Amino acid sequence: MNFDSRKYVVIIFFVLIGLIYSSRLFYMQIIDDSWTLRAQEIAEKRVLITPPRGVVFDRKGKKIVTNRTYYNLMMVEENIKNFDTVSFAKLIGWSPEKVKYRFKEIVRGEGKYHSKITGKTTANYQKIRPYPFVKELTIDEMSVIAPYLENYPGFYEEITSMRSYPFSNAANILGYLSEVNADDIIEDKFYKSGDNIGKAGIEKFYEQELRGRKGVHYIVTSAMNNAIEAYANGKYDTIAKQGPALRLGVDIELQAYGEKLMVNKRGCIVAIEPKSGEILALVSAPSFDPNLFVGNRNITLNYPKLVLDPDKPLYPRPLAAEYPPGSILKLVQSLIGLQEGVITTESGFPCNKSIVGCHNHPMATDLKKAVQYSCNPYYYAVVRKIIHKGRKKKFYEDAEAGLNVWAKYMHSFGLGEKFETDITGLRQGLIPDSKYYDKWYGHLLWAFSTIRSISIGQGEVKVTPLQMANIAAIIANKGWYFTPHFVRAIGGQGSNPLFKKVNKTMVDPIHFEGVQEGMRRVVNEPSGTGSRARIKGITVCGKTGTVQNPQGEDHSVFLCYAPMDNPKIAIACIVENAGWGGSWAAPICKLMIETYLQGKVSDLLKEKSIIDANLLNVKKKKDKNTIH
Repeated sequence: MNFDSRKYVVIIFFVLIGLIYSSRLFYMQIIDDSWTLRAQEIAEKRVLITPPRGVVFDRKGKKIVTNRTYYNLMMVEENIKNFDTVSFAKLIGWSPEKVKYRFKEIVRGEGKYHSKITGKTTANYQKIRPYPFVKELTIDEMSVIAPYLENYPGFYEEITSMRSYPFSNAANILGYLSEVNADDIIEDKFYKSGDNIGKAGIEKFYEQELRGRKGVHYIVTSAMNNAIEAYANGKYDTIAKQGPALRLGVDIELQAYGEKLMVNKRGCIVAIEPKSGEILALVSAPSFDPNLFVGNRNITLNYPKLVLDPDKPLYPRPLAAEYPPGSILKLVQSLIGLQEGVITTESGFPCNKSIVGCHNHPMATDLKKAVQYSCNPYYYAVVRKIIHKGRKKKFYEDAEAGLNVWAKYMHSFGLGEKFETDITGLRQGLIPDSKYYDKWYGHLLWAFSTIRSISIGQGEVKVTPLQMANIAAIIANKGWYFTPHFVRAIGGQGSNPLFKKVNKTMVDPIHFEGVQEGMRRVVNEPSGTGSRARIKGITVCGKTGTVQNPQGEDHSVFLCYAPMDNPKIAIACIVENAGWGGSWAAPICKLMIETYLQGKVSDLLKEKSIIDANLLNVKKKKDKNTIH
């Protein structure tokens, strides 16, 4: 008996069987789309339960983002029988033509799938699947439709929820939701057609947390695809879990007040708690009501109007607008000069207006007075000493080395950097270094005299209002800061550990005292440029800035912190086309500080004059000889 021959026959037999099964599986899974459709059909027996999104609270526990119940009118085409288009259109308040178009729109919206293996193109739309026919119906709208749905097989109501904003403020912080697109669904299997996803602000950054966890309900269906009972008595069902609540550092009442002050103005206000880095208010003006973006119907109606608004209410000025800082940069220049040892707090320089323009003020015989009077020639001299310190023997090499040292200091203050934080839409501003100027003038072909405008915060230097406010927080803290951020807690947990990291500047704490005293004098002593920010009983330390604007009137800038001995708020304000820094930005900061620390303002007439002022159409350019 030839056992070897039989052995090979058996082996060949099993190999053939394996090849037959493998080829059949390949055909079923790759070639024959009907099996894919069947698998999807089975998957429809799993009903996904979408939880409500996590709510959002402000720092005082006020709900600033909640959920409101809405309804979707759903349809399953396979179950639609004897459909009367005219009567159905009348029921939902549409025209028959619109109803017919909606069917086509749903099919078209699902798109098509092209198989690279077979070359076949099939529609993603399936008659057995539910689709929203009418979205975002209110309870009142649904109550009119629901009693008659039994006359229209294949249609049923589905409870859903959408965002609601109890306060008509902080739209630029909170962001909004919008319906997912095909790319969103492909990228994350959490989503299905008709779901919403965060598209901007907090809603976008914390999407993974806010969306919660979907639940699953398994059902047994009849041959007609009607639900009969829960599968296995619900043994395999999972419960939907709402996303955790977010607790912000934002004070919604302070935010609302800031938006009120900035009505009919372009600009922004940023307020930070120095000891935590939590953003108390982030006002972008003009602003808009976040409720305008609740639901796709509202977005479709309102988004185009806001996009076309010439005052750009959708533009996040505190985060993305990059302004020359003007004289507020003199604070940082002072600190660099002290750390580098090129000046002391007792150093004085003459106010030589032939070097650089300046306003009339007493002689700045020391650093504190230089801050108080905002003397331009003084800072021309200070920064020249920083740049040309004699690090290199050759003149132009010395300028190159000096500017790079200066830029390194600036970066340690968070300038020219994009904060790693929970804020979307950030820009980093610009701190020029030697490589930047080499592109313009050529290598070793420039010196301080070429770039002197940076000494008074003009020229190529650009900062965002968020960075301006953070400068105030750094000085309040004598040289350190926490990264500015919105969220202080997620559910029962704290905020991101990154926000607990202390960021230190390159300047020693001892050097901040002289600058702080100069800032106190800016607001509280004669000849100080920020006297309009003075508050009885609260020592405010501030600095004015006037930002040159080639397109029109200069921008008014002010930053400050208070109280001096126990800082609780650091704030920056910029009002576009409003003139010198003390005119508008300083009193706005005063009102914000009073409101936050005392709960009321002392000068109601000043408050009214600011609220009533309309600065949107100011274009005329005035005297350009002063920068303070």
